[in-house]
Amino acid sequence: MVGARIRELRLEQGLSQEALALESGLSRNMIIGIEWGRKSVAYERLWDIAAVLECEIGELFTAANGPVSSSPYRGGRRPMQRPGA
Repeated sequence: MVGARIRELRLEQGLSQEALALESGLSRNMIIGIEWGRKSVAYERLWDIAAVLECEIGELFTAANGPVSSSPYRGGRRPMQRPGA
């Protein structure tokens, strides 16, 4: 997932979502949406994000190294959690 990789690279560099947004020309809400997989991003904007993260654009398409802390909510009804699960 591109968003998870962007988040991973952003955190490795100690950048906030707001800093990445300002430097890439996107809004903070857009960065949040991309990282959580709720918003799609134009290919041209990926170049801007990669430039800010100082990485090759291909690095945005590699799998994130760490586990994702939670799965993103993709709309619809959330699954019920069993007590004690």
